[in-house]
Amino acid sequence: MSSNQAVNTYSAFGAKGLKQTLETAKAHVKQLYLSDEIPWVIGYSGGKDSTAILQLIWYALIDLKAEGKCHKDVHVISTDTLVENPFVAMWVEKSLERMKETTAKQGLPIIPHRLTPAVKDRFWVNLIGKGYPAPRYKFRWCTDRLKISPSNTFIQNLANKNGEAILVLGTRKAESTARAASMDRFESSTTNTRKALGLTENGSLERVWVYTPIADWTNDDVWVYLNSVPNPWNFPNQDLMGMYQGATEGGECPLVVDKSTQSCGDSRFGCYVCTMVSEDKSMTAMIANDDEKDWMLPLLALRNEIDVNDANRDKKLDKLRRDKARRDFRRMNGTLTVHISKHGADIVPGPYIQSFRQELLQKVLEAQVAVQQMGPPEVENLELLPLEELEEIRRIWLEEKLEVEDSLPAIYEKVIKKPYPGEKRAYHPVLNKTVLDKLKSYCTEHNDGDGLMYQQVRAVMAIANKHKHQLRRANLAAELDDSLEKGAFSSLEEAKIFALERKRHELQIQYENSPNFSDEEKANMAEQITIITRSIKEKGYSSLLIETEVVSDDI
Repeated sequence: MSSNQAVNTYSAFGAKGLKQTLETAKAHVKQLYLSDEIPWVIGYSGGKDSTAILQLIWYALIDLKAEGKCHKDVHVISTDTLVENPFVAMWVEKSLERMKETTAKQGLPIIPHRLTPAVKDRFWVNLIGKGYPAPRYKFRWCTDRLKISPSNTFIQNLANKNGEAILVLGTRKAESTARAASMDRFESSTTNTRKALGLTENGSLERVWVYTPIADWTNDDVWVYLNSVPNPWNFPNQDLMGMYQGATEGGECPLVVDKSTQSCGDSRFGCYVCTMVSEDKSMTAMIANDDEKDWMLPLLALRNEIDVNDANRDKKLDKLRRDKARRDFRRMNGTLTVHISKHGADIVPGPYIQSFRQELLQKVLEAQVAVQQMGPPEVENLELLPLEELEEIRRIWLEEKLEVEDSLPAIYEKVIKKPYPGEKRAYHPVLNKTVLDKLKSYCTEHNDGDGLMYQQVRAVMAIANKHKHQLRRANLAAELDDSLEKGAFSSLEEAKIFALERKRHELQIQYENSPNFSDEEKANMAEQITIITRSIKEKGYSSLLIETEVVSDDI
């Protein structure tokens, strides 16, 4: 192709033009809306795609209102994980407020909802409270709890109440090859009885149909539409484009003319704590492009504190070593799990230990203070850890982990410089800081370098105290047995040797007493036995530094 030859790119507006294409799309929205009594739910993130579909449907409802045919509700749901990029979260919150004001004036049956995760499912409650390690590829515990559960609960409840529901999404085939394949698969499903109406099945929700009105639009089509048609709830789309522009490296937001040109439509806004990516490029770009957004730097620092990803191998190994040092060698239930690879064998680390959870609590509160002081008036009351989350973390530490020092209020008061506003706890003659500090000193003097003896005695005292006023103490013996079994080791080294020798013994029994194994399987067992034997001799955690491959809540 010559350099002056026009570059042909696909556009959903190419055949009929923008105006006629939008009229056709709006007509389909109206037809589908009038075809039944099934309520609609629009997934709204505040981004370009969800803004486009909501805008398209909003204008269709304005027409139907004029015709006296607006007969059923359209719910707009936006899920706030409470660890969102605060700039984007404020944008969405203001947008929802403007929607409520405008629908009241226009008399439209559009009902905005801001959804949040249950307190027990929130990010810091699980990470600081329970000690869940930062999410990673083999343990992505955050998505279901923070994003999927709140929205799915709302949608399923609506479907249960009304028999069915229609979920309207801004997903587009141009987003990725995988997205296109997934959408095509649902469209061509033989069990899709609503295909003629332009609906597809939902893969996870019963009696919920999916409508994707801009499925065939490109990034540029979305921006052309948003910049050509005014926002119907009076929230400027030009500002939305500016937000995407600010989140793109270099601050440029061009329209794509060929495959080598990157669109700002590729910007991705997400949680400021997200460790599923190697770098939070959108927040980093926002800060780089606008000096007035420097107040978000403490949030980036929090993410980097728990991140274990890095393109540089040596740096990643350093992060993994740091991560392992912050983790208990036992799983949440006290068991030991062995992982074997061709490089070595090791026990898989479990939840974050008490000292790191306390340290991280302090750093989150310090970041909260810094953001409030450095940021604009809109964030002067921003709470990264609201009281309900602090109280749940405190409950987990006290009741589930038996960390009876009750250190959370003191950490809060040290950072916030105010009395802790949570529940007052009665002074205990034995389980108080003075006595526990003496116990810790005594254990340290008797070679308790890892603090395991102290944890064991503290746990037994806490369990006994919990049951002392109960008439029936049926669970006392079982709880004490569990605690003693969990604290059976005096050091990491002892636990590692025990777990690896036990695994080696199991493999040797299988190797010697399983005649049905193939030669290849027996050779593999022999290799694993050799690897374990070598790894037993290594001190501390093995030189094998792997990411924990946990696939359940039982870390």
